[in-house]
Amino acid sequence: MTGPERPGGEDYLPLGHVTGAFGVKGWIKVHSFTSPREAILDYQPWLMGPERIEVYIDGGRLQGRQVVAQLPGIGDRDAALALVRQEIVIRREQLPELSANEYYWTDLQGLNVVTTQGVRLGTVSGLLETGANDVLVVSGERERMIPFVPGQYVTGVDLASGQIEVDWDPEFS
Repeated sequence: MTGPERPGGEDYLPLGHVTGAFGVKGWIKVHSFTSPREAILDYQPWLMGPERIEVYIDGGRLQGRQVVAQLPGIGDRDAALALVRQEIVIRREQLPELSANEYYWTDLQGLNVVTTQGVRLGTVSGLLETGANDVLVVSGERERMIPFVPGQYVTGVDLASGQIEVDWDPEFS
């Protein structure tokens, strides 16, 4: 996932991209970054293309392990194929409010990671979903994988100062 862009002062967040055509009636296949995958269908409008054109989908569903959607004005396979690789983004204001101590992954990326003893480990370069808990990928003098477990390994997140404090031995990878 990439960080938010700020053209025109607004935050934009990527939700996925078009990967192909589905069938012959203009439906598109969508690679979704949301969890669950089909949650991408709940965010309306999508902003598509370099011009960030607002698109309200006509329909969509989970089809096996992929998401498919019908866009207005896209009525055949060729028109759907013309959209392949187009990014799907939304305005940040479209995201639901979070409870205390909840964070969107995009807000954690790029934050500095320091230990409770003040040793800088690097910055968050990504996150992984493992099923048990999310994992911070921290890039510094070497890459570290730190479980995002508040109270155990993650002792503090300060978005305003851009820092995550962790209870982690710097010698442990």
